[in-house]
Amino acid sequence: MTIRSIPSYRDLLTRTDAPPGSSWGVFGVGDQLGTLNFIGPEETAAAASLVRDGRVFDLDYPLNTFVPSIAGTRPPTEHHVFANNPNHRDDWLDSFYLQSTSQIDGLRHMRHPVHGFYGGVPDERITADGPDLGIQLVAEHGVVTRGVLLDLPRYFADRGERLDVTTNQPITVADLRGAAARQQVDLRRGDVLLMHTGWAEDYLGLTPEQQDHRRRHWGSPGIEQSTAMLEFLWDTGIAMLASDNAGVEAFPVDPDSGFVDPAEPPAERGPSHNGMLHRPLIALLGLYLGELWRLHELADACAADGRYDVLLTAKPLAVVGGVGSPPNAMAIR
Repeated sequence: MTIRSIPSYRDLLTRTDAPPGSSWGVFGVGDQLGTLNFIGPEETAAAASLVRDGRVFDLDYPLNTFVPSIAGTRPPTEHHVFANNPNHRDDWLDSFYLQSTSQIDGLRHMRHPVHGFYGGVPDERITADGPDLGIQLVAEHGVVTRGVLLDLPRYFADRGERLDVTTNQPITVADLRGAAARQQVDLRRGDVLLMHTGWAEDYLGLTPEQQDHRRRHWGSPGIEQSTAMLEFLWDTGIAMLASDNAGVEAFPVDPDSGFVDPAEPPAERGPSHNGMLHRPLIALLGLYLGELWRLHELADACAADGRYDVLLTAKPLAVVGGVGSPPNAMAIR
C-alpha cells in the first residue's frame, strides 16, 4: 500500500460509504488490523538500523505494580507455584486481568456508541471464543518498528513551565510538535509514538495513603480531546500511541470538547468513557493505544545522548478474542 492510497483525515470526515471520520475499508475489505497496516517490511527494516549500542529497555511494569486497581474493577493477579515431584516446578495465574498494568488496548476494547466496533464487526461476534478483532491478530502480526519518545516534562521545563501530573492538563498537537522539534526528531508513518509524561513514576513514588487519595481525586495529563488530535495522529500515520499514564488522554475529559454526549447514562461501574478519544481512535480509526508503559529510564537515556528514536518491539499474548494484553515491549538502542 502506497502513501498516496491513504486518505487524509479531512477526507475521512467527508465519507458517505462508511462512518465519517473512520478508516473502515481503507486497508481493504474486512480488515481487522487497523493502523498496524502502517508497519510493513520497509518500516521494520529501517527501524532495525537504529540499533547502535545494543542497550535494551524493558517498557513493561511487572504485574500487580498498580494495586489496588486504578480502574477499581480489576483485582490483583494471584500467582501459584506447584510441583509434581521434588525436582519439578510449574505455575498458574488467577484473576489475571490483561489490562491491569502495562497494556495494549486492542480493537475490541472500545466500540463507538453510534457506529459500533471497528470495521462494522457486529456486537454478537465480539465473544470470548470468537477471533474477530482479537489481540491475537496483533500477536500474529507483531510490532517491530520505529519508536519515537517525546519527553514532555523536559519540553515543558525548557519553556519554563511544569507538566502537572496531578491534573487533567491537556497535551495539545502543538505540544507534541513542539517536543519533536525540541528533540530534532520527526514522526513517520508506521511509528509507535511513546509519550512520556512522568505520571507513572510520580504515582509509584507516593505512599499507599497518597495513592488512595490520588485515585479518589483523579487527575492525569494526556492528549487533548479534539478533532485536531485525531487529524494529527491519523495524518502522521502513527501505528500506536503509548503513554506512561493510565489512559493516554487527559482525564477527567474536557466537558466542552464536543465529544461528550450529555444524554449518555453514567457507567454502571468503573470510569466513564463518555467524551474520550478512545472511541474514535480505536473504533473508527483502528489506532492502538498503550497505557502504563515504563518510559522513564528510556527517557533518561534519550536525554543523555539526544537520540529519541529506537527500534521498538511488542508481542502481546496470543489470546484468541483477547481485548487487550501486556505489551511485552522493548526498546533497543
